[in-house]
Amino acid sequence: ICGDFWGKTGPVDGIAAEPRYLDVSVPPGKRKTLKVEVERHAFAYVFAGSGDFRAASKPFGVLTEKEVNGEEIHVRETTGNRSLVLFDSGDEITVQAGDEGVRFLLVSGKPIKEPVAWYGPIVMNTQAELQQAVSELQNGTFIRSQ
Repeated sequence: ICGDFWGKTGPVDGIAAEPRYLDVSVPPGKRKTLKVEVERHAFAYVFAGSGDFRAASKPFGVLTEKEVNGEEIHVRETTGNRSLVLFDSGDEITVQAGDEGVRFLLVSGKPIKEPVAWYGPIVMNTQAELQQAVSELQNGTFIRSQ
């Protein structure tokens, strides 16, 4: 979709963070490992089926057990439809597909190392820019016609 992978380049380019959007399908019961450069941040958005990402660079939010008040509770073994998995740093991501297979977007990019200020759906770099955008939104001048 975006970026380069296995010698192929997607239609979107020229973006500073060099994003890579991959549409990944893994058949039922199969395992797939994808390389992700260490300097990139990555996440997967599952939109069909389910899969086990636990072995993949210690993903956040896909715990199999968690201790709460001294009691072990079952959280989730697999990540299903409409789930987001954030990955820690590493050089590869592995997924084991569930009984119906899994399809997900694997998104990665280089950190832009810029400040972030946000309020609701508005994201800017500074509080001043954010206040200006909110003011424009309230005044009806946020979106300008060309």
